[in-house]
Amino acid sequence: MRSLSLLALLFIIQEAVAFKAHDFKTCSQAGFCRRGRALSSRAKEAKSSWKSPYTLDASSINIALDQSTFTAGVKSSLYPEIKFGLELRIHDDGVVRVRMDEVGGLRKRYDEAASWALIAEPTNSRDIKWTTGKKDIRAAYGSKKDIEVVVAFEPLRISLSRNGKEQIVLNGEGLLHMEHFRNKATPTEEAAPKEGEITEGEAQVVMKADNPRAWFEGDNEDDWWEETFSSWTDSKPKGPESLSLDINFPNHGTVYGIPQHATRLALPSTTGDSPTFTDPYRLYNADVFEYIASSPVSLYGSIPLMHAHSVDSTVAIFDAVASETWIDVSHSSEKSTETHWISESGILDVFLLPGPTPEDVFRQYAKLTGSAVLPAQWSLGYHQCRWNYISSDDVRTVQKRFDEEDMPVDVFWLDIEYSADHKYFIWNDKTFPDPVDMVNDVAAIGRKMVVIVDPHLKRTSDYPVYKEASELGVLVKTKDGEGEYEGWCWSGSSSWIDFFNPQAWDWWKRIFKPYTVEGGTNAVHIWNDMNEPSVFNGPEITMPKDNVHYGGWEHRDVHNINGMLYSNLTSQAVSARSDPPMRPFVLTRAFYAGSQRFGAMWTGDNLGTWEHMAVGVKMVLANSIAGMSFAGSDVGGFFGNPETEMLVRWYQVGAFAPFFRAHAHIDTKRREPFLLDQPYKGVIRDILRLRYSLLPVWYTAFRETSVTGLPVLRPHYVVFPKDKNGFDIDDQYFIGSSGLLVKPVTEKGQTEASVYLPEDEAFRLWQVYYDYFTHHAYRGAAKGKTITVPAALDQIPLFVRGGSIVPTRERPRRASTLMKNDPFTLRVALSKAGTARGELYLDDGESYSHQQGQFIWREFISSRDLAAEKPNDAVDGVALKSFNPSNDYAKSIANVRVEKIVLVGLSSKPSSVKVEGGEELVWEYTPGVSASEKKEGTPSLLTIKDPRVLVTKDWAIVVQ
Repeated sequence: MRSLSLLALLFIIQEAVAFKAHDFKTCSQAGFCRRGRALSSRAKEAKSSWKSPYTLDASSINIALDQSTFTAGVKSSLYPEIKFGLELRIHDDGVVRVRMDEVGGLRKRYDEAASWALIAEPTNSRDIKWTTGKKDIRAAYGSKKDIEVVVAFEPLRISLSRNGKEQIVLNGEGLLHMEHFRNKATPTEEAAPKEGEITEGEAQVVMKADNPRAWFEGDNEDDWWEETFSSWTDSKPKGPESLSLDINFPNHGTVYGIPQHATRLALPSTTGDSPTFTDPYRLYNADVFEYIASSPVSLYGSIPLMHAHSVDSTVAIFDAVASETWIDVSHSSEKSTETHWISESGILDVFLLPGPTPEDVFRQYAKLTGSAVLPAQWSLGYHQCRWNYISSDDVRTVQKRFDEEDMPVDVFWLDIEYSADHKYFIWNDKTFPDPVDMVNDVAAIGRKMVVIVDPHLKRTSDYPVYKEASELGVLVKTKDGEGEYEGWCWSGSSSWIDFFNPQAWDWWKRIFKPYTVEGGTNAVHIWNDMNEPSVFNGPEITMPKDNVHYGGWEHRDVHNINGMLYSNLTSQAVSARSDPPMRPFVLTRAFYAGSQRFGAMWTGDNLGTWEHMAVGVKMVLANSIAGMSFAGSDVGGFFGNPETEMLVRWYQVGAFAPFFRAHAHIDTKRREPFLLDQPYKGVIRDILRLRYSLLPVWYTAFRETSVTGLPVLRPHYVVFPKDKNGFDIDDQYFIGSSGLLVKPVTEKGQTEASVYLPEDEAFRLWQVYYDYFTHHAYRGAAKGKTITVPAALDQIPLFVRGGSIVPTRERPRRASTLMKNDPFTLRVALSKAGTARGELYLDDGESYSHQQGQFIWREFISSRDLAAEKPNDAVDGVALKSFNPSNDYAKSIANVRVEKIVLVGLSSKPSSVKVEGGEELVWEYTPGVSASEKKEGTPSLLTIKDPRVLVTKDWAIVVQ
């Protein structure tokens, strides 16, 4: 085995530290993308004369007995000897699955992507009836029979309509092309064969201009069998196998999704008139250092899910493909969007999600790929990380400084230098001689640690993990399918575990036992980095595509799934190390559809710039609507030394992201918040405390997302789908169903911020928004309204929408685990109608006992109707509804109470405030100033001091 010299390793690291465009392909440098885009160009040039060569053979239609599914043969007029099979299924929730594969070909196309992404095989509908006509086969379904699927025969065209309006169209532009498997032509073949002379699978070297195949496919073999990029050559033993498909949304002018990219939430055009980007969006998990803050370049994760939205409806498509994929977007008009998907390999396996509301789309997608996992509650606190805390004493010192400055923190992180020679699972005994004691010192205050475990294994015989993996035969193979692949990463000469191999699964869980820290605690959790996979000396800083995985599949077939399997098995391993299992925390950099089931993600190696701070907000929103709710960006930026103002603003951004971690590169200055001078240190302390006070809101939002699929962070189009003014907004958002609206400040020198208050379509009347800190009332407008608010460095534009009740815990603690028995404060922000509601979800925060009913869910309601039922003609009231309170967890927090209630926006001073059936409470009333139903100002404030009502009991407070 070869070893990597220190000089060579440093050179590789330095080469990888900055984004260089020449390290990564453009579409024009990827043969299959170039072919796909050329196909689109020829179609546009041909205009009306362009016709898809694919037709459905009506005589081959076979409808299942339960009517939910039909299959049929598909032929291409270009290659009549090649056979394809089409299958359509309609699920019980209305989702339509469209599959097409080559039948009886020379080789098998990769068809397992969906099996990794889906949580289960979907249940087909029993309420479908297909009708076959002369030109198409169709089915109407839904409770009102308002949804219709139509499959046109010639050319093949598939559409999903609602109320007669097409929502999604496949192959409407005739760009469907499944490159069939063929034999490599011999050098003696110089001209295209005559019609009928081609045998199945064979191909011509030269295609004449008058050949219809050349008209459709192009006139030469464009990187069919081999492709060179920079110094790497990719052999393609299976030949061309790409898949091109146009997916259009004729009545939806805005599209979102396909993360992750550093760009706006509403995806800009890549083709057509004046495109924002000239290259398509790329989905190809890649280790892109210092990525550009506005670009379609592929980053660390890939989720092939796209939402299409209009005032009338929301729909989505999920393209279950695991290979490199490029997506062109064209907004041909304000009311329609055209997209072109080009994948290197795989079958056509597309799910059409009919909506029609954002909530419906999230539910439908969650039913397919699962909802975000309910995380351990402590993981929603603040995480402190850098590359690297250099010793166990360094960790202790950092913890001590946080406590001295009264700054809450839940997790301390260790990067790669904690391990001996980057041999993960083995502590560096020189710098971390006492890992058990160190972890116990952290855990004694209710905190946790996270350590990094990367997927590359150092190739040395004295490293047990590598030796076991090699002997077990679970390492990725070279292109011959025999030898272990060797590449370079932090460990030097490395090999990679093939998690597609089932033999690796139980073994991986077993070797994680050391991270219980023998003799210590289970307080160590895991960070999976570099799992795209990142290979320093590989093409595009990743693994060669012709490497071989379990089952004989090439890496090109499974690349985008690879990282998901790693975090999946790590999550299972961390959970299984204790009995009973406890909820694990696993952070992953690479991800795919379904990764939300296994933990958190972050947006990778960002820069300490204002632009990266701003685009990080948009990236987190994009990941959130694609299922990855537990998302965040590195506070402060991974690279660089942010100025103090930027760092403070970044903490404000981080405090309102689901995953809240500060992280920094090894070459940056230490920037832990306790190192700052006043007043900045105090401002960040207040930000951290604000985050902790709002943990009940965050945890309740995560509980909702784990059940419904609705994202934790909600862009305006999700909350107000009919407010067209909000479709492009991606710099402010709502947190769950809490009614909290936040607008982070991401520009230098700002002292004011513009905030858009959306219209309330449900009631067709504007709503009031209260400043979270001052209670100042801002009045919206029926068509939405933009306001200007103060935003000095110590101010966060945060608002409570009228009609919301926000539960908080206001007592400062060193860690979230110490807040279990703390009392609650309820902020009741009354709507114009004088009503409000809110929710609170609680469980033990760490185990899986909530799955057996060990939790508390409360609904808070403020209603004139509730109070009006009371004697003495009460005008306002607050009541608490309970849900399943009789369980052991509820008994464990039986004494937890509400210590304060603040009602904002009462119409007049009350004469009495008391618990129903009890004595008068202690309360204070402050009248409003300049506030009325139509004017801004400070509304009235009623503060009820320590009503001593319990969270686990039903109660009502009568305000009259």
